[in-house]
Amino acid sequence: MEKKWFTLEEANAILPIIRQEINQLQSIKREFEKSFMRLRQVKEHTGKIREGQPDLYFTLESELEFMQIEARTLVQSIHMKGAQLKDLDMGLVDFPSLRDGEEVLLCWRLGEEKIAHWHGLNDGYLGRKLIEENGWPE
Repeated sequence: MEKKWFTLEEANAILPIIRQEINQLQSIKREFEKSFMRLRQVKEHTGKIREGQPDLYFTLESELEFMQIEARTLVQSIHMKGAQLKDLDMGLVDFPSLRDGEEVLLCWRLGEEKIAHWHGLNDGYLGRKLIEENGWPE
C-alpha cells in the first residue's frame, strides 16, 4: 500500500471515523479481558462438563476468537486509511504528514477535539509540539 500524506484538514476530516473505531477497539479489549478471565476461571474451577451441557470452553474460546477477528479488522481499517494506531489504551493515533518538506506525524489522542499536535518521526508522544494557528502548511 502506498504511503498516504495527510494535510491537517484531511486528518481532521477523518477523525470522527477514527474516533469511532478507537472506541470500538477499546470496548472489544475490555470485553476480551473479561471473557478471557472468565475462561481462565472456568478452566481452573470446574472439572468435566456434565453430559448434555454445552461445551462452555468451546463457547468462550469461540467468543474470544471472534473478538480478535473483529479487533484485527478495525486495526486494519485504521491502517488502510493511512493512519497509524500507536497506543490503544491512550487512543493515540498518528497521521503521516509533510512539514516544510520533512516527514512528520500529526498526533491525536482520544478525547482531543481535533488534531492540535505534531512531532518528528523519532520524537514520539512526549515530543509533541503544538500546532500554531497559522503555523501549519496545507
